[in-house]
Amino acid sequence: MPIRFIHTADIHLGKTYRNSPGESERYEDFFRCFDGIVADALAERVDFVLIGGDLFHTGQILPRTFARTIASLQPLKDAAIPCIAIEGNHDWIHRRDNISWMEALSHMGYLRLLRPGRTAEGGYRFDPFDHEAGIGGRVEIGSLAIYGLGYIGAQAGSHVPRLCEAVTTANNLLLFHVGIWKYSPVEIGNMTLEEAHPLAERFGYVALGHGHKPYVIETPAGRPYAFNPGAPERVNFGEEKYKKGYYVVTFQEGRFTPELRPTVPRPMLVATVDLDGAATPEEALSRFRGQLQEKIEPGDPRRPLLELKLAGRVGFHPFELGRERLRLVLDEVAAPLHVEIKNHLSQAARTAEGSSTRSLAEIEREVLHELIGAHESLQGREEEIARLALAIRDLVLKGEVDDEELLALLPEE
Repeated sequence: MPIRFIHTADIHLGKTYRNSPGESERYEDFFRCFDGIVADALAERVDFVLIGGDLFHTGQILPRTFARTIASLQPLKDAAIPCIAIEGNHDWIHRRDNISWMEALSHMGYLRLLRPGRTAEGGYRFDPFDHEAGIGGRVEIGSLAIYGLGYIGAQAGSHVPRLCEAVTTANNLLLFHVGIWKYSPVEIGNMTLEEAHPLAERFGYVALGHGHKPYVIETPAGRPYAFNPGAPERVNFGEEKYKKGYYVVTFQEGRFTPELRPTVPRPMLVATVDLDGAATPEEALSRFRGQLQEKIEPGDPRRPLLELKLAGRVGFHPFELGRERLRLVLDEVAAPLHVEIKNHLSQAARTAEGSSTRSLAEIEREVLHELIGAHESLQGREEEIARLALAIRDLVLKGEVDDEELLALLPEE
């Protein structure tokens, strides 16, 4: 008999925009998406569901997120469909003396959390899953042996030989939270194609997570063996052009046949609004309205997520085009659920050498350099500290990080 399963990853439950008018609705987006995948698992009567890491957006979740997650997983538990998961980088908590929410779900029987042990020599040990302890390295379902290895960081590629050495069974599947550089060039925790290829000798299907864009890895001979479904909902700006979905996979006669099934994420638009040459704020607002009307695609009743970059040289100070004035136009034209505006407008400014044009970002950075350089102990580190300050500012404005993540940006010295 064939074995059928769903492979998804990077669900990011709990993600939202803090202190945004659309905070509650955006929070529900990720649960609605996950609930849809669970409903498909029930309708298809799959044998199990795989979650390739990052079930949660952050390791320190709110109690309501935990309760809501249990409600989403309950139909799988009621139908006796195992949900097999690994931890992604977003699922980890920084204080490892505490139990994680993923471990709690596994202890309660909502997940089978896979995490390998280590040998005295530093190799991997994949013990059978212990239902009482709620932990283990592998699960056997039908004729499949399912191994799990969560996020292990930047040196993931160097672990592949030890991982392969620990596997002695046949018909193997690996659940692994790692990216591939060719397809996820900006991710931390990736490995190269050459480092990944030995996995094809031990595993017929490598179920990846981590990168939010779907892709398939083939052996040098052209055989597909590793599959990344991407995030089923749009998590960050920049994902608006990615296909979104999850895999429904059939295993029969030693062969895996995956089908990427699409989801319908919230509409997202990242665009540049060209205001070059606008003489007054009123003219700029008129052009802003016109360009926005051209860029918004009608048809989806859900309120979109917008990231807009204002660009060009204008005949007034960029601060005169205040966010409140822009927001009134946005509400009229697009009624966005959430909007982020990057003001890159510039105007002529006098310097000692004569007339030059500087952007708002350049002026902001220059002011920070002067403030930091005024402290003798910080001289020589102006650029480093200014860059850190701006990075923290941007993260706080987006409302996407907790206090521990902000502290992690600071140097330990």
